[in-house]
Amino acid sequence: METLYHQTNKLVQETQYLCTQLDKRGVNYDQDAIENDILSKINQINSNCEKLDIYCMKGPITQRQNAKMRVDQLKYDSRHLTSAFNTWKNQKLRQKQAEDEREALLSQKFTTNDHVDIMIDHNYQHNNQVKNANQGIDNLLQHGSNIIENLRSQRMTLKGAKKRIIDIGNTLGLSNTTMRLIENRGHQDGYILIIGIIITLLIMILVFIYLT
Repeated sequence: METLYHQTNKLVQETQYLCTQLDKRGVNYDQDAIENDILSKINQINSNCEKLDIYCMKGPITQRQNAKMRVDQLKYDSRHLTSAFNTWKNQKLRQKQAEDEREALLSQKFTTNDHVDIMIDHNYQHNNQVKNANQGIDNLLQHGSNIIENLRSQRMTLKGAKKRIIDIGNTLGLSNTTMRLIENRGHQDGYILIIGIIITLLIMILVFIYLT
């Protein structure tokens, strides 16, 4: 176990050194080879840590805790190296994308203003259509509000008429059948009001969908 531990610790140190060489430049510099070497060493470190875990379980009980702490330190170093390497790879990818976008922008051929004018005209027409649709919806809402207000006013009038009829009926001694007919008429008027509101809302929704 000691031999494998020292070999793994050496791999950690070598990987740390390779990570410091990633951004350096030189005549014999081969970044791809360094990246592959780092990945290979990290995989070997992880494999060795798994073997060391098994050795810790098989070792003497008095030495297990100390051995496990040493192996956990190797695992922590491996995770730290993996995280640092992945961070560097992501930064490299972003730099490559930024360079590609800059090159594409510099090499882009700009066209005449005809295409821009067409786009502006199209946007202007679309904006006018949206304004007209909004104005139409506002008119419909106002019309619907007026209808609802008229229905509400009629309902209040019917209520007042119903009350007056009840008072007259009480005075004149109208029959219970006549009173029930009056109450049923009041319920029917309420249903008519609700149906009128629903129909108005449906018409407004259909007009809105048509205009947009």
